[in-house]
Amino acid sequence: MKILIAGADGYLGWSLAQALTIRGHEVAGVDNGFRRQWVEEMGSWSAIPVAGIKERLQAFQERYGRELKYWEGDLRSYPFVEEIVREFRPDAVVHLGECPSAPYSAIDVEHAVFVQTNNLTSTFHLLFAMKEHVPDAHLVKLGTMGEYGTPNLDIPEGFFEVEFRGRKDRLPFPRQAGSWYHWSKVHGSNNVMFACKLWELAATDIMQGVVFGTHLEAMGSDGRLATRLDFDQAFGTIVNRFCCQAVIGHPLTLYGSGHQQRGFLPLEDSMQCLTLAVENPPRKGEYRVLNQFQNVYRLDEWANKVASVAEVLGLPVEIRHVENPRRELEEHHYRPDHAELLRLGYQPSQDVDRELAGMIARLKPWAERIRAKEAVLLPDIRWDGQRSRVAYR
Repeated sequence: MKILIAGADGYLGWSLAQALTIRGHEVAGVDNGFRRQWVEEMGSWSAIPVAGIKERLQAFQERYGRELKYWEGDLRSYPFVEEIVREFRPDAVVHLGECPSAPYSAIDVEHAVFVQTNNLTSTFHLLFAMKEHVPDAHLVKLGTMGEYGTPNLDIPEGFFEVEFRGRKDRLPFPRQAGSWYHWSKVHGSNNVMFACKLWELAATDIMQGVVFGTHLEAMGSDGRLATRLDFDQAFGTIVNRFCCQAVIGHPLTLYGSGHQQRGFLPLEDSMQCLTLAVENPPRKGEYRVLNQFQNVYRLDEWANKVASVAEVLGLPVEIRHVENPRRELEEHHYRPDHAELLRLGYQPSQDVDRELAGMIARLKPWAERIRAKEAVLLPDIRWDGQRSRVAYR
């Protein structure tokens, strides 16, 4: 298949380009380096150094024996997006090119508006370009489990069936997003669903849990092929942040009680699931939703797991609770379904402790690099719009 990855320079995009190439697909990428700029704006950098895009592309060709066709530019420009789609004519488009941060969207009005416009505009442009030039192609859009919120009932995969007066219907499951970012993803999902209905496009909306991990086996030891690993408050996911804290002896910081529940999956599992979605497209005109996670965990479970693994590796750390800067329920019901990916062949990782041990081992050589940006490990972005550093409880 010919597969275009939007956001190919990012954490997931760079990993997916390699995972799909290994499977024999012809992959192309597009990015404008926003993720690098956003993390720099947060006063941080990737814990593992990230090569420049020219070095990355050279290493890619050397490793896999083929060129990764690559465009550098802004998905908010429709002529640019249309030119790429018209030239490459992909069989599938994987949209990872949105701003993936709730805290970033909570900074102020400029950041909230940017996240909404960037995420919605880029999705619209891909949809219209596909309609015009590759109407039979499959869009795989990265959503988030955060679109659902934490409702007091079980979460199906996107839809639920209702019956009234003997008539049945299939309705989208209500979304209760908890940030401006998550609402941008909800709006994007609605637009994709309507495009499938209006233009008979085929689309898969991935409701992904929290991804953690530093490495894919395919990347080998060439640092130019490594993906990024962020640990700041806006772009560092919680398990990645905990592992970086453990490496430098910083307390593992839990927001509030730590009883919040979320779906999680290792980076390797994310690649496995995205590949399954790409290689098993829905029928023309279908809007398909896949809930993508390995298992549901409480946040304090992760703190305890990381602390236990770190101690075995000679890195004793403490767990400390901090004020929760977010507006969220800390005690709640959470039971989402993810049967469809299992049906497609997803084999969840079982040994999470081994994955954590590998992460910490790969991060240890970069301890001083993490320590140099230690200030970003405590958040100061609050959901109420007041910018101030949180305190330990």
